[in-house]
Amino acid sequence: MVRRKMMAILKDILYKVHLKQVQGATGIEVNGIQIDSRKVLPGNVFVAIRGVQSDGHQFIDKAISLGAAAIVCEEMPVSAAEGVTYLQVNNTSEAVAYMAHQFYGEPSAKMKLVGVTGTNGKTTIATVLFKLFTKLGYRCGLVSTVQNQIGETIIPATHTTPDAVSLNALLKQMLDEGCTHVFMECSSHAIHQHRITGLQFTGALFSNITHDHLDYHKTFDEYIRVKKSFFDHLPSTAFAISNADDKRGEVMLQNTHAKKYLYSLKTVAAFKGKILENALTGLVMLVNDKEVHFRLIGEFNAYNLLAVYGAAICLGEESEQVLTALSLLSGAEGRFDYSISSGLIIGIVDYAHTPDALENVLMTIKKLRKGHEQIITVVGCGGDRDKTKRPIMAQTACDLSDRVILTSDNPRTEDPAQILRDMETGLSSSAKRKYISITDRKEAIKTAVSFANRDDIILVAGKGHEKYQDINGVKHPFDDKEVLKEMFELLGK
Repeated sequence: MVRRKMMAILKDILYKVHLKQVQGATGIEVNGIQIDSRKVLPGNVFVAIRGVQSDGHQFIDKAISLGAAAIVCEEMPVSAAEGVTYLQVNNTSEAVAYMAHQFYGEPSAKMKLVGVTGTNGKTTIATVLFKLFTKLGYRCGLVSTVQNQIGETIIPATHTTPDAVSLNALLKQMLDEGCTHVFMECSSHAIHQHRITGLQFTGALFSNITHDHLDYHKTFDEYIRVKKSFFDHLPSTAFAISNADDKRGEVMLQNTHAKKYLYSLKTVAAFKGKILENALTGLVMLVNDKEVHFRLIGEFNAYNLLAVYGAAICLGEESEQVLTALSLLSGAEGRFDYSISSGLIIGIVDYAHTPDALENVLMTIKKLRKGHEQIITVVGCGGDRDKTKRPIMAQTACDLSDRVILTSDNPRTEDPAQILRDMETGLSSSAKRKYISITDRKEAIKTAVSFANRDDIILVAGKGHEKYQDINGVKHPFDDKEVLKEMFELLGK
């Protein structure tokens, strides 16, 4: 598809932007918005964002030297460049989101955009919604941790939610390519950093909230507040669906103007489920009194399926058609992704990287056991992330497994051995008899396979769909599923 160059009058893209001071003309034509000074082209607007790593205000002169026609900033420079328009605002992250939405022609208002937030389940819910509506005959877009997708075209994802400019450009591309529905993960970082500000959501879903990202949000209360703010800003035309069985599920909907719905396995709700059977062959559930067999496995997926079902009904789809289509779908890659070796050992790869997610997966595995098969868990914790969850992750693994191998996840810039020591501090005396530490992840998976016998279950947790291991800023090729398969073959298991 040949794309025409985007153009706009500066003043026309300032709708909803709270301007403190304007210096220069706003009737000028601009041809792009950049938050990275290195990408500035002549005629662009450069927005100076205060990021975690750097402050865009330091690169205003560079942006001007590359031809920026306008600068959006929180602090006006001491000296102004001739012929450049300066716009001072309170919050440049918020301003760029509104500007990008206008610059790209408000694409979210012209499609049905559904956002999914929560600690666990976001990827599965968004992915299954995408697959469901594709199966129902719609052309759909997906914005997720695993990948972005337009119809059958896959676009690799670098963040759970892209920056505001990239996101609006992607939504415009989805609109141009005929998408009617878009399903998007909304991380707490994205909400807090205004990456989704200005977008017009048709609906929003809440999965659950547990211990995560406290390295960024500092307190659990702040983490909850950020998640809740997504629902607080929904319009009355939208729908909001929340998990009644999460103790903060109803709190999320307290101040929303949207139409409120709950889903539950345990109490009365608009979308009510009951698990009749949970096995490696899938789930058999009652969904609003209709019995359905699903390919997805585990109680946590029962919740995900109810959220998806609820969203589909709120989007106007017919119940019978939705349940029939849902019964044929698989989940997202790297989410309870299981295979059985030639020696009949079950291998499961899962993205579980929080204590709650790990507990959910291991509890599901325990329920799937027919006898006394060993559960062998390989797990680590990411570097440069929330350190407080490390000892909890290790203890959870030991509590619910027969053998545990602590290993590297994505150590990033941290010493992998120190991450393992942090995990070990949480272990009780009984847990210490169950585990060993092996820094090398490939060696850890090999050791787990060597421990396993027929019918045993190996869980490799933490990285799921990821195809790399991040060590000191370098992403080395690493795929848990492929390594597990390789070790089964190597050891003849």
